[in-house]
Amino acid sequence: QVQLVESGGGLVQPGGSLRLSCAASGNIFSIASMTWNRQAPGKERELVASGTNSGITNYADSVKGRFTISRDSAKNTVYLQMSSLKPEDTAVYYCEIVATTSDMQYHIYRGQGTQVTVSS
Repeated sequence: QVQLVESGGGLVQPGGSLRLSCAASGNIFSIASMTWNRQAPGKERELVASGTNSGITNYADSVKGRFTISRDSAKNTVYLQMSSLKPEDTAVYYCEIVATTSDMQYHIYRGQGTQVTVSS
């Protein structure tokens, strides 16, 4: 059984920084790709950042230059470093990974979300 546990959200002032973590526990063999999405109240879920195990990353235009997606393969943990935060970054942030387990099949796993609020 694989679970994703997100942490690092909270209240931060505009211009501040936060680092979100997404720790995967269970029988994971390797993470093939990782994604952070977010959903603000009254809005659809949108992709924030994604990355593959070959090092290719992709960011929403609204966060380019401010957010960085990364991973620690040894810890099966994915990160989202967020800086120069704006009130419009306020949302629930969700991580998603595609990983192989002992059956050597690809599976998609999603976290429960962590709230990020940017406000003075």
